[in-house]
Amino acid sequence: MSSDHASAHVIDPAGGCPHALNARLRAQGPVAEVVLPGGVPGAVVLGHEALKEFLAHPDVAKDARHFPALHDGTIAPDWPLRVFADAQGMHTADEADHRRLRSLVGNAFTVRQVERLRPRIEELTAALLDDLDRAAAEAPDGVADLRTHFALPLPMSVICELLGVDPEHRGRLHELSNTVIVATDAAPGEVMAAVRELVELIGAIAAARRAAPGEDLTSALIAARDGEGDRLSEAELTGTMRLMLVAGHETTLNLISNAVRALCTHRDQLALVLEGKATWSDVVDETLRYDAPVSWFPFRYPTRDLAVGGTVIPQGTPVLAGYTAAGRDEAFHGPDADRFDITRATAARNLSFGHGAHYCVGAPLARLEATTALEALFTRFPDLDLAVPEPGLPHQRSFIGNSVESLPVRLARR
Repeated sequence: MSSDHASAHVIDPAGGCPHALNARLRAQGPVAEVVLPGGVPGAVVLGHEALKEFLAHPDVAKDARHFPALHDGTIAPDWPLRVFADAQGMHTADEADHRRLRSLVGNAFTVRQVERLRPRIEELTAALLDDLDRAAAEAPDGVADLRTHFALPLPMSVICELLGVDPEHRGRLHELSNTVIVATDAAPGEVMAAVRELVELIGAIAAARRAAPGEDLTSALIAARDGEGDRLSEAELTGTMRLMLVAGHETTLNLISNAVRALCTHRDQLALVLEGKATWSDVVDETLRYDAPVSWFPFRYPTRDLAVGGTVIPQGTPVLAGYTAAGRDEAFHGPDADRFDITRATAARNLSFGHGAHYCVGAPLARLEATTALEALFTRFPDLDLAVPEPGLPHQRSFIGNSVESLPVRLARR
């Protein structure tokens, strides 16, 4: 990478739809230099093969002790992206520490354990579709926001039930996690205040479960000890719960929203599934590739100067994983990578759940939620359509999250 940073792409904190930018940067190579908000030099890995190699590389770390500029006074204490580097949990741990933390939660997210949640997910889905139907019926124009009434409360309810979070906290948890994780254009003071409140709220949830343990995952994490008898530290417990609450709903919310948008604007693909010529799993795989729920995710750090896709990324550089970019890499997915095609042979090989040791532990749950939600939604409302033209939908103000802020739909009851 050049040392003058003059050629580096300056990231817009307000984000927006990433696909045109990804195509422009990818045309110059599989790795791009960027300037992160706050003037911090970084990099983004954009090509499929380069990202796959980078995510599983033994000389790439997640622990921010490998990010010297964070600690030597170069970067301001109120840097908004510090929240990603400073978080404590399996997503910022390496090797033995990572394995210990992951094993504590991993058992809750095995395919078998997740399958036990299917009846509850189906029950929640049916109730939320009633809510969506009611909201549309009561609106003067017959339009309801699918994100508010369906795509958000489904994964939020599931992860909160898993963790034993009382319903009254759920709305605030989403608002806070949105400010902390998604809204990359939020002011530093706003982010810091939201982080503090989120940590306090999660601490209160943990305290409630400590006082009255239940059959939930939070109680299990509090009680868990490893072979040495060590418990999770308070910071690890809070960090792990925060990761599961945020990652457990923000990403699935975007996945469901993006799939609905794609199916409404590609009715031929929807017809394939409704006619039984493709599956809802095919829809989820192709959505993960075509319009990944997460765009550029922070951070990983090379522990030495590292050549990736012909570009050397200097040791200690904060690197973003370009999931939306890799999903439309023509070198891997073919010349029609910009087309939504649920029969695509390479769709299932998308990297949107990550790759290697940090592959998303919640992937089986996200898949079950999304396939259940989409099948129930379009079985009940096969003529459901967007209430505004797709290009007019407001995009998330984020370069991390990738979806729209609202999804107004008409249910077109038969």
